[in-house]
Order: sequence, then C-alpha cells, then structure tokens
Amino acid sequence: MSRDPSYRFVVLPQSLAGPAPGVPLPPESRRAAVRAVVRPAAPVALGMVPLGIAFGLLVLHNGLAWWWATVFSAVVYAGSLEFLLVAMVATAAPLAQVALTTVMVNGRHVFYALSFPLHRVTGRAARTYSTFALTDESYAMTAGPDGQRWSSTRILGLQVLLHLSWVAGATLGGLLGTALPLDALHGLDFALSALFIVLAIDAYRAQPDLRTAALALACALGALLVLPAQMLLVAYGAFTVVLLVRCGLARRGERGRAGTEVLRA
Repeated sequence: MSRDPSYRFVVLPQSLAGPAPGVPLPPESRRAAVRAVVRPAAPVALGMVPLGIAFGLLVLHNGLAWWWATVFSAVVYAGSLEFLLVAMVATAAPLAQVALTTVMVNGRHVFYALSFPLHRVTGRAARTYSTFALTDESYAMTAGPDGQRWSSTRILGLQVLLHLSWVAGATLGGLLGTALPLDALHGLDFALSALFIVLAIDAYRAQPDLRTAALALACALGALLVLPAQMLLVAYGAFTVVLLVRCGLARRGERGRAGTEVLRA
C-alpha cells in the first residue's frame, strides 16, 4: 500500500477535539459545566425555597404530618397542584375529583411540551425524568432561544437543582411548622400566585410586549368571569388560540407584503 509523502498527521488540541470516549472531563470542564447550570438557575432555585417552606407549613396547617411535605414535593412535584392536593387529601376527596383537578390545573403542560427542548435530552431514563420534572420555572428557562441550544446535561442539571430546592424548602417548612403556632399563619396559599406574578414581571422586563401582556390579561379576566372554577385551564386555552390566530395573521401579512414587493419589482 503506497503512501502519499505529503500526508501528515494533525493533532488537534484537546479544546478543539473534545474528550475521548470514556475519558472523564477534567476538573476545569466539570466546574465550567456546573457553573453553566447553577449561575442562571440559582436565583430561581433560591426563590423556590421560601415557596417550599410555605407549602410545608400549609401541609401542617391542614392536619397532616410534616413528612407529607417531603413526600408531596418529591413524588408529585407539581407546584400549584400540590397546594390544592393538600386540601383534597386532608378532606379525603374522591379520586375522580383529584383526577379532574389534576387535568384542569396541569393541562397547561400539554402546551409546554410543544416548545420544551426534550429532543435535546439523551437517554430514555433521562427523558422520563425530564418529562416528570417539567415545571413552570424549568419551562420558562429552557423554552427561549438560548434554552433550545442547551445540552442534555445542562437541562437535566437545571431540573434536578430546582427539584432539590423544592424538596428542601418543603421539608424545612414541615419541620419549622412543628415549632410554630400555625393558627397565626394566614395567606400561605397565595405564595404560588406571588411567584407567578414575579415571573411574569421578569419576563415582561426581559422582552417588553404590551400587546401580548394585554391579551393574556384579557384571557385571564374573561376565564374568571365565564368559568371561575376552571379559570386556569380556560385562560391557557384561550390565550393559546389567540396567539395562534395572531401568528397566522402576522404570517399572512408578511406574505401579502412579499407579494406586493414582487409585483412592484
């Protein structure tokens, strides 16, 4: 077999070639990967701790043992549904009511799945956990243009960090509740609504869009007036329809302008 004398082996530096299969990342790369996850997620994770504490206190306020806060936060991990589920468990609500409430409250996750970058998560077990750990906070951080480029490790790291923060806060709230006079605590169920308000304000500051905010408010108020018992699901559905119509009209307008420019040319 002849060889071309001009052929030369080219050795790429490790920063360009990447790690060899089976070779662990160096400590510097691991630290950089951890920082890439923790830096954007830390404020949200810290914000979930006091919310989890409020949930743990609410568990005790409904007459349940403190460890139920850990069980709910680790196994259910559904945010607003957990606040409702505590009251239903305390009153021994029928399973049909629990199932219907779950569909009504968590129906928004169907719309979340349309833009959540699950396709970037590798491995069946990892995808299963990522689907389970899809929350409002993780969706808000990964559904944008930057999140669509995140790696599988970064997406899972974000979700694990948020999950652990929620479990830690709920457990701490359950333990603190055993030493506090629960009769003096009121308004704990508003903690989740307060978090959503803060997330909405931050989202508007990051990308100001008064028209979209007004449409969302109109859908929420309309759902509250028409079907207050299913306000959340109706509002999400109406807002999704409004956005789809708005997107269709915008595309039609772009095509009309493009056709006009062609005729002028």
